[in-house]
Amino acid sequence: MSVLKQPPLRVIFAGTPEFACSSLAALLSSHHAVVAVLTQEDQPHGRGLKTTPSPIKQLATIHQVPVLTPASLKHHAVQAQLESYAPDLLVVVAYGKLLPLPILNLPPYGCLNVHASLLPRWRGASPIQQAILHGDTQSGISLMQMSLGLDEGPVLAQAPLALTPTETAQSLHDKLAILGANLLIETLADLPAQLKKAAPQPTQGVTYAPKITKTDGGIHWESTAQQIDQQVRAFTPWPTAYTQLNQTLVKIHAAQLAIQHSSEPAGTIVAHTDHGIVVQTGAGCLEIVSAQLPGKKRMSMTEVLRGHQALFQVGTILGK
Repeated sequence: MSVLKQPPLRVIFAGTPEFACSSLAALLSSHHAVVAVLTQEDQPHGRGLKTTPSPIKQLATIHQVPVLTPASLKHHAVQAQLESYAPDLLVVVAYGKLLPLPILNLPPYGCLNVHASLLPRWRGASPIQQAILHGDTQSGISLMQMSLGLDEGPVLAQAPLALTPTETAQSLHDKLAILGANLLIETLADLPAQLKKAAPQPTQGVTYAPKITKTDGGIHWESTAQQIDQQVRAFTPWPTAYTQLNQTLVKIHAAQLAIQHSSEPAGTIVAHTDHGIVVQTGAGCLEIVSAQLPGKKRMSMTEVLRGHQALFQVGTILGK
């Protein structure tokens, strides 16, 4: 006996960055109809600050899906335009704008959000980075029915994912993007039943993931080696952890916990190794294995040392 599928839904998709592309691509490959796409306005990008469409806009354009980039969703004209598409459902994945109540109430099946954490942990803008920054051993995807509160709506489905000790924001981003797309399609296969089973989020265990800024990458060497390692991995590839050395900004792209022991002050380079340099922290040592100097490309630390041995002498203190 064949399994009945959810009849095709008319879907408006709202998303902006690369993370959202897996979910949009999955919808475009399904039997559902993506009738329009909402995304952020084109933004300056790169050294030349060339105006560039979002990854979602690029994908939607390839598939000839109408794209809307309103500066605000509060205008009646924008809301009327969305209503004209007669959507059954609005799917939101890292869109970057809050949805006002008229839009939340527009589709018969409401608005679903694919969120990159196991809610209620890490509500907000940077759940991937915060999970690594705080040493979580587990992350995952939550499919949530949206409300006016920040990621506070009832949860339809969740998919957990164990984190590896070397997980970076990039590797976790890629895994969760695929996991989220799969969970979305599975849930839409029987959406009315899934909506009936949606459960309110528990009041215990709520944490918030604020927006990341470039200054968050600044390393405080008084932190533990474990904390700095987590910071380096959480901010790969952006905004990248960094430190100062003789008024030179040094970006740290990769590091690992070191077995060396030292009584030197935090931030002191205590050894050179076959892989890089070892730095004393507030507790334990950290080995820097990949770095980048101003105007240079990312290199292994051994490559950096070949041209800048004097800058990274043993006894030099980072952070000054």
